[in-house]
Amino acid sequence: MADLRFSALKEVIRREPVVVQTPAKDVSRYFGSNVFNMHQMEHYLSKEAFRFVKKAVTEGKSLTRQEAEQVAIGLKAWALEKGVTHFTHWFHPLTGGTAEKHDGFIEMGDNGHMVENFSGEVLVQSEPDASNFPSGGIRNTFEARGYTAWDVSSPVFIVGTTLCIPTIFVSYTGEALDYKAPLLKALTELDRAAVEVCQYFDKDVNKVIATLGSEQEYFLVDEALYTARPDLVLADRTLMGHQSSKNQQLSDHYFGSIPERVMCFIKDFECEAHKLGIPIKTRHNEVAPNQFECAPIYEEANLAVDHNQLLMDVMRRIARRHRFRVLFHEKPFAGINGSGKHNNWSMATNTGINLLSPGKNPKSNLQFLTFLVNVIKAVHDSNDILRASVMNESNSHRLGSNEAPPAIISVFLGTYLTSILDELVSKVTDRKMTPEQKTELKLGIGKIPEILLDNTDRNRTSPFAFTGNRFEFRAVGSSANCGAPMIALNAAVAYQLRNFKKEVDHIIKQGRNKDEAIFQVIKKYILASRKVLFEGDNYSREWHEEAEKRDLCNIKSIPASIRCYMDPEGSRIFTESGIFTGKELESRCEVEYEKFTKKIQIEARVLGDLAINHIVPTAITYMNRLLDNVKGLKEVFGDGEYERMAAADREMIITISGHISEIREKVLQMIEERKKANVVEDAYRKSLMYEEKVKPYLDEIRYHIDRLELVIDDEIWPLPKYRELLFTR
Repeated sequence: MADLRFSALKEVIRREPVVVQTPAKDVSRYFGSNVFNMHQMEHYLSKEAFRFVKKAVTEGKSLTRQEAEQVAIGLKAWALEKGVTHFTHWFHPLTGGTAEKHDGFIEMGDNGHMVENFSGEVLVQSEPDASNFPSGGIRNTFEARGYTAWDVSSPVFIVGTTLCIPTIFVSYTGEALDYKAPLLKALTELDRAAVEVCQYFDKDVNKVIATLGSEQEYFLVDEALYTARPDLVLADRTLMGHQSSKNQQLSDHYFGSIPERVMCFIKDFECEAHKLGIPIKTRHNEVAPNQFECAPIYEEANLAVDHNQLLMDVMRRIARRHRFRVLFHEKPFAGINGSGKHNNWSMATNTGINLLSPGKNPKSNLQFLTFLVNVIKAVHDSNDILRASVMNESNSHRLGSNEAPPAIISVFLGTYLTSILDELVSKVTDRKMTPEQKTELKLGIGKIPEILLDNTDRNRTSPFAFTGNRFEFRAVGSSANCGAPMIALNAAVAYQLRNFKKEVDHIIKQGRNKDEAIFQVIKKYILASRKVLFEGDNYSREWHEEAEKRDLCNIKSIPASIRCYMDPEGSRIFTESGIFTGKELESRCEVEYEKFTKKIQIEARVLGDLAINHIVPTAITYMNRLLDNVKGLKEVFGDGEYERMAAADREMIITISGHISEIREKVLQMIEERKKANVVEDAYRKSLMYEEKVKPYLDEIRYHIDRLELVIDDEIWPLPKYRELLFTR
């Protein structure tokens, strides 16, 4: 293994940047060139077919088979012109990644010759084998059939020579087996609920979309060093490794110049992303060495989720071209800042208004406050659900590590916006308001844009922070499918807006005017959700103590957090709207328990193997050297001089021997605990056993290995060290 380590280092030193040529100087000239977007549709489809698709996109309706047949003709023509040979239904199974099965365009013609064919039937629906995808007991393994159905709102795109059709993925009996199907339902619910509330302020509003921009953080590791680390290859993170003398203490790399070889990689994947219509705008170094970030311009949430998944695929593929590997794991290196995927979320109307952006007059600002307060109330009421949507084994290493928000879900508004809400509470009375009181209140909220212009702030420790015209859900992990937190957030806000509408309408029926009714309910919600607002340092011990006093939940157990989906109050936001059935919710929990268990299981197996078969033998080899040296000293020198000269080596032998014994013992104990857990059939109980009984051994074994790394000869240490992984580019 040591030979592999040093040969890898030699290989890295010889690397040269891969020169990248973009199709054109201006991105606008090739942006979306591999996407069958509205522009391409208008060119390749008949007027009738184009009208069908446009209507389906704007109204959220599916195409008939006859309509799909017309669309398929134009789509095939475009695809063949682009050199496409295969097509696939591209979907988001509950694995967290994407899936696809490629079929060729070719069919046997009547005369025995091959012909290119692509029908409307295969465009809109396929029947992939669903047996290999997680279902949480919703279907039997022997029931292989599943269905994929085209999501018309997400454009078809080309990767290589394959036409990719974004689809939902459901079981034979119709239950969702992916992220997209429930996300589309959640977005539809938000649209309906938000439009009804918007009608209080603007009758022209008939459509509200959720918008999303996902900041993607990641690490880059050279391919040779990556393959020399079995834990990175098999577990996506380093299961051992002592910190480098220098890592991120000086922060001299944050927003600094990007290394040339890395920049070539970034230019390459950005070019591919732009061809696919992914609006990547920002790139920069992140806090940790070899950590970077890219961020897109915000877009409609469903499309943004698709684009983020596609972006991750593109980055992995392009990285290989540059002899890099991309690490999306939230915490690939212990003691080093992890990676997140901040979800910048808002709502926009068909009239071009961002509902979370202050307006130009009291009326529009009342609308802004209405949606702002309802979002806060939704976060307060659905606290556990939002936490569950971002909690998994990999993200648990990052959350609460003084580099990312804790598992306590709170909202940051900023001092000035908080003071406005406090003022609103003090001025809105339970009695009928006088015209003077209403005028004074409206004049006050009319100043919101002026106040926020110079006083908006960002609290980087907050899991859910208002940043001027959107909320930033910062607790989302870098490897996550954004579909999960977006389902939870949009469902929670939709549920809350429906309740708001009921309460306002009830007060109006009692004889109060609309504005007064809105003020009354807003005041009620501010008072009811105050405990979730926090302006300070979310990392501090004081906040954790204060959160406990406020009765804010701080569930650190991943299985226990996931289980919150099944709580009556939590599940209601999904089941009452039809986003999930009770059966689907239960199955999702089962899938998450299983994923958590398997990840710990894999890590335990990998660590046990590396510890016993690589680290311990290396430690014994070095200890034998020391023993030989001690024997030699005794043969050459007298007792007095020998005792003095051999003291350090003898102490080192005792230290190494102690670490070896501890490693062996704890690996055996970990194996025994795994065996006990593996016979448990209940997925929840099994995941708890892995969390409580197996997972602690990972850190305990690591401690002894990391101590050995400090004392064993560098020339024989088998695995690339942190300084090599993080600073060799």
